[in-house]
Amino acid sequence: MPVASTPLQEIREFFNQAAADEEHFPTTIDPRIYHVKLVLQHMGDVAGKRVADLGCGKGRFARLIQERYPSAQVYALDLAEAMLVHVPEGIHRAAATLTALPLATASCDGAYATESLEHAVDIETAVAELCRIVKPGGKIVIIDKNAEAWGRLKTPEWERWFGRKEMEKLLRRHCREVSSQPISYWEDVAPDGLFLAWLAVK
Repeated sequence: MPVASTPLQEIREFFNQAAADEEHFPTTIDPRIYHVKLVLQHMGDVAGKRVADLGCGKGRFARLIQERYPSAQVYALDLAEAMLVHVPEGIHRAAATLTALPLATASCDGAYATESLEHAVDIETAVAELCRIVKPGGKIVIIDKNAEAWGRLKTPEWERWFGRKEMEKLLRRHCREVSSQPISYWEDVAPDGLFLAWLAVK
């Protein structure tokens, strides 16, 4: 897997252009998809709490959390301003990189990154930032692609996929509980090795 050295501006421009591609970068997501269920399940009841969606794209996960828990403060952060335009009203939006989040230390009850860390380039810093903004006892979910499945999809040159142990090790620097599991899009379909989920408690 290549080590990325792509300029941030190039990645931002890629995703600003991708915002026009509704087929591959949709505005909504089926709540029955297991990725969604797992995020909601691990986050738990976030009514009245603050949750961060990191690398939110068009805010499809954030939208579902807001609908289910209207009193939650949901923060949707993404590199691409053109993606953030699609994030619904009532959700706090900000353009930001995963390696420099504009949120205070220990200010969130939970944070998740679904298929976004793979674009962060500096993964170690991005994981540290994700964990920094979460309170002790707060919940963290990372869903991304499995390094063992590298090559199955066409990917931009900067994209990185992760091994289970690699990401567990990074999370354990900051979290007291860390686990991982292979997952698929649908609960009743056996995982095919493409997606992994890491669940942590700060």
